[in-house]
Amino acid sequence: MTRAPVSAEVFTALARTRPAPKATTALRVALHARRMLLVKSLLVRVERQSAALAPAVRRRFERDWALLVRAERTDAAAVREVVDYPMTGAWLTQALAAPDGAPFARQLAHMGGVAVAAAVRAGCPVDGTLPTPSGALVLPGLGVLRCPSGHARLSGQPGLVRITDDAGHNDVLLPRPVVRPGSGTPGGTGRGPGWSALRTLPGSTVVLDDLDPYRVPPSGIGPQSLLAAERPYSSYRMWARRWREASALLSATDPDRAAELPALLRAIVPLAAAERPGGTSMGATLRAAPGAALTQLPDEGRELAESLVHETHHSKLAALDELVPLCRPGRGTAHRVAWRSDPRPVPAVLQGAYAHLALADLWWRAGNGSRAPADWRLRARERFEAQREEVGEALSVLRESDELTCAGREFVQEMGRHHAGLGVTARNLL
Repeated sequence: MTRAPVSAEVFTALARTRPAPKATTALRVALHARRMLLVKSLLVRVERQSAALAPAVRRRFERDWALLVRAERTDAAAVREVVDYPMTGAWLTQALAAPDGAPFARQLAHMGGVAVAAAVRAGCPVDGTLPTPSGALVLPGLGVLRCPSGHARLSGQPGLVRITDDAGHNDVLLPRPVVRPGSGTPGGTGRGPGWSALRTLPGSTVVLDDLDPYRVPPSGIGPQSLLAAERPYSSYRMWARRWREASALLSATDPDRAAELPALLRAIVPLAAAERPGGTSMGATLRAAPGAALTQLPDEGRELAESLVHETHHSKLAALDELVPLCRPGRGTAHRVAWRSDPRPVPAVLQGAYAHLALADLWWRAGNGSRAPADWRLRARERFEAQREEVGEALSVLRESDELTCAGREFVQEMGRHHAGLGVTARNLL
């Protein structure tokens, strides 16, 4: 088996769904490597199609690219925060998939916001005028400035950037963001007419992203094709309450998992309210945007806790698969699983089994955790056996499949070992 990019220790910890600092670091490295590959692929495509692009489009991209490079030279870690932001990945994926001509040129316009966001985070000075054909300048991970004139003027000095709509009605002054130790809240999020800043969830650096245009695909999410919830209908107050409740439950149940979530999660994307099949909130993770959990506002904090664990494990597996492919491409055999009504291909069976194994692990710990609230422990005991059985059935499908790579088979074997130990004794999980 070939899994050189990942040590045996990290591979085993990931397969067993258990949090581990080394695993978190490895996944971050994998995510960044993938993101840089997409950035370089975009640059190559622009260079190859340079003659076909309008001169203004080409000049704009070259100016944006130069700003990104300057920001990277000023503070590489700060620029990495922007490049690795989930919705930057969603944009890069859409841009690279866009047809030649006007559709590709429209996608390239977003590069200006990416570069400016990187400059703001890095404290790099900017100046000039930036086209904003959509009527807004989107700064991934920071916020959005309305620019109805179609142009934004940039000025400032190191550590302080001013952005003004060319008509002069809207502007924002953006100090370089600084995370205050212990608060998790970025300082200097900016103020000004026409500016909407992303808001962090209490006690964390996770943002509630109800602004980025790439946070949900144009066709929506899931069977109901749910769209993103738009501000002001995203209700930050309610999300902050649910976040606090979910964080408290996870901390009481599994402190290591509670610490892992904000280390891997960058954003929660609120989905529009709609009828909920089975009474549960809809959740999803985009393969192009790991680190963002897309979900409807749940009725209770415990639902959000479950959803965050579930979606984070989709992100973990997506990032691992970039380092070590677990499934062979091009087969497509479909299988039934307990948590879906439609037959699923093997990669989706693996994704589902992995996320539900993490939940089974959570239920076991919640049901046997003395610090967890009584109603949470009761729910966990009720859910554990059913979840464990469902995962066992999916693992059987995976063991019999010939669509896994050698690494994938070993990964499933490690999942199976952890699954077999769940519920036997508390000692197995400690």
